[in-house]
Amino acid sequence: MSTSTQNSPQPSEELQGAAASAQEKGFADSMKAVDAFSADGDVLCRTHIGGQALIEGVMMRGRYNWAVGIREPGGGIYTEEHDLASGRDKNSWLRWPVVRGCTAFVESLMLGFKALNVATEHAYDWEETEEEREQRLKKESRKKKVPVEELRAAEDAERTAKQEARAQERRGIVEAARAAGEDAEEAGRAFDMACKKEDAPDEELDVMMTVSMVIGLIVGVAIFVIAPAALSNLVFGEAAMNTVGWNIFDGILRVLIFVAYIWLISRMKDIKRMFAYHGAEHKTIHCFEHGLALNAANAQLFPTLHVRCGTAFLIMVMLIAIFVYTVLGAPINALVDLTGVTEGPLRFVLVVLTRILLMPVIAGVSYEITVQWAGKRPNNPLVRVILWPGMQMQRLTTNPPDDSMVECAIAAMELVLAREELEAAKKQDTAASAA
Repeated sequence: MSTSTQNSPQPSEELQGAAASAQEKGFADSMKAVDAFSADGDVLCRTHIGGQALIEGVMMRGRYNWAVGIREPGGGIYTEEHDLASGRDKNSWLRWPVVRGCTAFVESLMLGFKALNVATEHAYDWEETEEEREQRLKKESRKKKVPVEELRAAEDAERTAKQEARAQERRGIVEAARAAGEDAEEAGRAFDMACKKEDAPDEELDVMMTVSMVIGLIVGVAIFVIAPAALSNLVFGEAAMNTVGWNIFDGILRVLIFVAYIWLISRMKDIKRMFAYHGAEHKTIHCFEHGLALNAANAQLFPTLHVRCGTAFLIMVMLIAIFVYTVLGAPINALVDLTGVTEGPLRFVLVVLTRILLMPVIAGVSYEITVQWAGKRPNNPLVRVILWPGMQMQRLTTNPPDDSMVECAIAAMELVLAREELEAAKKQDTAASAA
């Protein structure tokens, strides 16, 4: 459902210029734009809603569900939503402080995989070209020892029969909806969408995305965990020999590698476009937070930087990791000593494993700082200082989006907001019934 209202406040021309110019400037100017809107009388809507850029789209995540808005090859926007396990009342413990950060960290990895799968399925035209079909039929002909013409005729007959059956089923669904006083056109569109989903190469995509995710995780651990630790060993020797120096050097290396990695991939054409969708996500969230009607014109007034961005979160994770690993360095070394392994490759593996096991806790603490604390106090001077590195990184991970990208972010946001309103209404009804 749309969140646009007739009474939504509109910013002055002066403030529109301030917000628009902030797109080309740094952290301080972007925050001035936010300050300006707040001072203009807009009610700042505190929200926990976040998102993620996808291939040709955006995923938005609320407390109870997540939704995607994907730009299809034909120009339309495909939307889809799913429930969140952490949003169920029976799992309310998952929203405890620190625990909610661990939950968000793990859930984000899983949702990112699922959302990318949906985006890949709908952002590209998977329909087989005539040339691809001919190549496939020739291959099948050699394998089955059947003439190509015979295979083609059988396929055409099967396709025609399937199309006729679907057309008849669609007519029945539309007529039934019309007879029931429902939206017949919407029923037809829903049927078409279901057919498209049925025809999509789900199994192949699932395998491809699963393999990609596994490879990505392995490469990520190798680059951001194993490589810095190995280089630290070369410089300082075993971690136990110089705990403080080893951990600080390891942490700084990790941050530098991360920045270099982001800079390199940001040069790629497809990644540049995805980063523009990242900017669209931030602009849309800004727009909602400042009480404006959700449309592309309003969203484009805001900067692409946001204090609750996942980039800022990752930087905070890395910085807090330096502190945690340094403070807990001696206990970790003592714990590893209990295994009886005092040196060599096996000890290195054990040290790396302990660091990986501590990541959920570090993520939980980082979440409390960047999302729960800083996200609610964007204009606090201390917040500005603490989040400055992460905000600067967003200058690499976000690009100015066009209106079509913002529309995808808005489509996903509206589904999440609709669910938030529905759950709020349910709670009010329950409270009223209990009174």
